[in-house]
Amino acid sequence: MATPAPYLPPSSSKELNDKSLPISSSPSTESILDSDLEKSNPEYGSYPGHIFAKEEVADYWRNIYEKAGYEGRHRFDPNFEWSAEDEKKVRRKIDIRIIAWAWMMFLALDLNRRNINRAITDKMLPELKMNTNDFNYGQTIFLLSFLSAELPSGLISKKVGPDRWIPFIIVSWSIVSAAQAALTTKTGYYICRCLLGLLMGGFIPDTVLYLTYWYKGNELPTRLAWFWTVLSTCNILGSLVAAGVLQMRGIHGWSGWQWLFLIEGIITGTVGILSWVMMPASPCQTAGRGRGKGWFTEHEELIMVNRLLRDDPSKGDMNNRQAVGLSGLIKSFSDFDLWPTYLIGLTAYIPPSPVGTYLSLILKELGFSTFDANLLAIPSQFFFLVNLLIITKVSQYFKERSIVSSSSNVWIFPWLVGLVTLKPNSNLWLRYSLLTGLLSYPYCHAILVAWNSKNSNTVRTRAVSAALYNMFVQSGNIIATNIYRDDDKPLYRRGNKVLLGICSFNIVLFYLVKAYYIFRNKQRDKVWNAMSAQERMEYIATTKDEGAKRLDFRFAH
Repeated sequence: MATPAPYLPPSSSKELNDKSLPISSSPSTESILDSDLEKSNPEYGSYPGHIFAKEEVADYWRNIYEKAGYEGRHRFDPNFEWSAEDEKKVRRKIDIRIIAWAWMMFLALDLNRRNINRAITDKMLPELKMNTNDFNYGQTIFLLSFLSAELPSGLISKKVGPDRWIPFIIVSWSIVSAAQAALTTKTGYYICRCLLGLLMGGFIPDTVLYLTYWYKGNELPTRLAWFWTVLSTCNILGSLVAAGVLQMRGIHGWSGWQWLFLIEGIITGTVGILSWVMMPASPCQTAGRGRGKGWFTEHEELIMVNRLLRDDPSKGDMNNRQAVGLSGLIKSFSDFDLWPTYLIGLTAYIPPSPVGTYLSLILKELGFSTFDANLLAIPSQFFFLVNLLIITKVSQYFKERSIVSSSSNVWIFPWLVGLVTLKPNSNLWLRYSLLTGLLSYPYCHAILVAWNSKNSNTVRTRAVSAALYNMFVQSGNIIATNIYRDDDKPLYRRGNKVLLGICSFNIVLFYLVKAYYIFRNKQRDKVWNAMSAQERMEYIATTKDEGAKRLDFRFAH
């Protein structure tokens, strides 16, 4: 893979003639591209003075794209111009074709991943001679398998292409999910959870990498926010479906939970088969495989490729069928500046996780029927969806990640305090209100995933960091799965105290990570500003530094 080349803004020639000029106006600047350019360049449409405006820079990158075999290199044109209206039309077309189907595939994942939470409200545990701890062990097996599969799956996807790999794993996990209808023993339950984890583990990082092939950096957080509305949509839809399907208990001698696994497995398997058609490899590879002559015109392909590369030239430094080698993998692992966001991923989602997993079961143990327990999970998911979109929009508007993301745990804190201090004999509806309020929290996952992607700064690092980040998230889920224990039910007071402590830690952590990135940017500013114009040019032309390790890169926070 070629060494990433410079991010040269229109003002770079002026900067290079003045040693005293800093590379950015403040330490919080994300990169050279994101400082003066954001103030002067339009969000859509071509503009003069873009990164490839200088012929030598354009030639430098053209050589990189040719060596990498980048699939869109034949559409790379530094002189190509297009209107803002044309770009908006293309982006809307991408939204309809790409993000909408990515949403559908994620729904297939979450439906199969979370239907176990609804199945246990229908006597599944006693019928398999299991208790809460056995269920937790199964979920831990699932999460460990999920975690262990993420990086290998990401590497396979990068080699064969997500358009081939993702449909395969969807069909595969749907078969296993449907097969859970035949469960008769605890051992069988453990085996199925292991297989599901191995097959599902790579889906999210693989899909996030796939979406970066289509969207600019400033567009990705909003699309990911809509992508993650699947979580609440699936919980609402899944609860409604479960409320009906679980009433099928007794038909052909089957329990309701067996019908639930079978029906939902068939539905998601169909989505997997259709994904072979609905997932083109890249903006310039939409023809064939049931898509006819392609989804986009030559003019639209020119817009898609050039808008992406002018936003982030590194998106062409590998092709979409190029594997990440061992040396590249080691470099990505050793990129320590990305580890603060991994740490956030480890702990940020632990506080709401046990409550979400056990909500329907808690409500049933508190006296609600199976039907009511599933329906009462819906209100929190509606507010979760609304808050997810709001927090992502706020982050995008203010260009602020860490502080805005911290609001997720700030929101959760008072509800956990309420659950910890609430007396055991308190009103049932008051307890339900606290649980619902907690689970309505603003989910910051879309912000953090886009943040991690932006700070990766190369395709190679992005492919690995997406998997590593999600592995830390799943590690956090493993911790969360074992916080509520059988001897602590149905109120889980001890578990809620643990969650309160983790929530308090998280609030502080977000600010510490922000401080770290400000510090790192100041360090680089100091070195860069001390260099002469000639030294900067020499660095840009000869450096072996890649991605986030480059002196001319600034971390987002």
